[in-house]
Amino acid sequence: MHWFDNADAIAPALPAIWLVRTGVNPRNLTERAALRRGTARQVLARQLGCREDDVVIDHDKAGRPLLALPETPGLHVSLATRAGGVAIGLAQHPLGVDVESVEARAIAPLDLLHPDEQRFLEATAPSIRPLVFARLWAAKEAYVKAIGTGFVRPPESFCVSLPSETRFNVFDPLSGAGHQGELRLMKNGGQDVLAAAAIVLD
Repeated sequence: MHWFDNADAIAPALPAIWLVRTGVNPRNLTERAALRRGTARQVLARQLGCREDDVVIDHDKAGRPLLALPETPGLHVSLATRAGGVAIGLAQHPLGVDVESVEARAIAPLDLLHPDEQRFLEATAPSIRPLVFARLWAAKEAYVKAIGTGFVRPPESFCVSLPSETRFNVFDPLSGAGHQGELRLMKNGGQDVLAAAAIVLD
């Protein structure tokens, strides 16, 4: 998986993830959606060799973003926005990306976590617990985006583990399968620290 922090970067191969610091602070969901879509059109136009005006992002019946134009059969896209940071994922298989703010004073909603995740988080040093929770939650959201359910699928119904600072594993008892994804940290404007996660389902 290729990772980039520049909207103008062109990936030599897929899958690829762009983490773009926009410097913009959206005030509401409408502004977040506009920032996400505009940044994605810029990235995808560069990657696909077309004009931004030629890129049309639509959504399927489940709400997942899809590349309507230019017509590129077999390409999958995933988008996320948080605190002015935008994540764009492009792959030849279903994928999910997410970014979450590391909130130093936030209390993690343990009841939304799988029991193994709860135990892992409770055993984590308090000083790094906000970062660990942000990584866990970003990984969980990336996974439900990849499978196309969003959090219609209860977040506590599958388990994420964090074997390293750059990798995560998902075990889904409904499919009986395990999957691996990647993690990154992103500092947006020197103030917000964002945890990013991406997963591609082969």
